[in-house]
Amino acid sequence: MDYVLLATEIILILIPLYIANSTAMLLGGKTPIDFNSKFLDKKPLFGEGKTIKGTFFGILTGIIAVIIVNYFFQGNVPIIPNYLYYGALLSVGAILGDIIGSFIKRRAGVERGKPVFLLDQLDFVFVGLLLGSIAYNISIQLVFLISVITLFAHKTANFIAFKFKLKKVPW
Repeated sequence: MDYVLLATEIILILIPLYIANSTAMLLGGKTPIDFNSKFLDKKPLFGEGKTIKGTFFGILTGIIAVIIVNYFFQGNVPIIPNYLYYGALLSVGAILGDIIGSFIKRRAGVERGKPVFLLDQLDFVFVGLLLGSIAYNISIQLVFLISVITLFAHKTANFIAFKFKLKKVPW
């Protein structure tokens, strides 16, 4: 097994996922994507934390990152064919996954900002990879490896964001 190729593939996959997910939080705005709508259970559909601005900029920055990476490879990412398309799908999927995670948390009665282990860390990864599978399939072993990496990276990034006062809670 070529570990350099494996590491490169993981990095190429993580770039749009992580950038889209993190910038949605960092660049979020005031207007919720659900416009404060309630679901059938009278609970918020997604909650105030999922905003139009965050959704837009999360997807946009993920795609911009993919364009930059693609440029770096001179338009030919050898490990992942159609990287622009795949990366765009990962970016959209990451944001969609985060929104789905919020929907699930609201149904379960979990308040905004309260943690749910694994859901908070992996919703954006799993939905991103699922949507991305339209363009490029990865092995279940790679999904597992990306999940483990994400669990550690998510905890570290959230703690740093909390210390820099970018988040109100360290999770």
